[in-house]
Amino acid sequence: MSVWKVIWQNLFGFDILIFLTAILNAGFYYIARERTLKLYRQLHKIVFIPSHTEDPEKLAEELRKIDEGSVVALRKNSEAFYTIFANITSIFPLLGILGTVVSLLPMVADMADMTQNFFSALTSTFWGLVFAIIFKLLDGFLSSRIEDNDKNVALLLDRRKLIREEVEK
Repeated sequence: MSVWKVIWQNLFGFDILIFLTAILNAGFYYIARERTLKLYRQLHKIVFIPSHTEDPEKLAEELRKIDEGSVVALRKNSEAFYTIFANITSIFPLLGILGTVVSLLPMVADMADMTQNFFSALTSTFWGLVFAIIFKLLDGFLSSRIEDNDKNVALLLDRRKLIREEVEK
């Protein structure tokens, strides 16, 4: 039996669970990425204004316009979707191993069809590892932006605190 035939047959078996999980995870990645980029764009316009070239009053006014609550809420929201994405990504190898075990169990009962069951077992492992690798690579890009946003929000909040303290003096 050809490898492609086995892959095609198993696609509608246990492997479909791995594909459906991958589609779900791609959705969480998309949402986390969009919200993370939205926050980054908001912060980048204001937090990184070069203070030595801008009027300090203008900078203070721009910082006062920012709604801290919405910035913090957007950060929490993007991090929540990122956490779901990262957790689903980590289960792909486990799904692949589970598919292998499920496919190998019938071998005990029917040793005559051992080759077919062995190929079936390997496709689940293959797809689990493929999606784990893909999403882990995407995770690398997204996690760095999440960390950037955390630092930028902290910087924004610190600058706003300094402005409030100066106004109170």
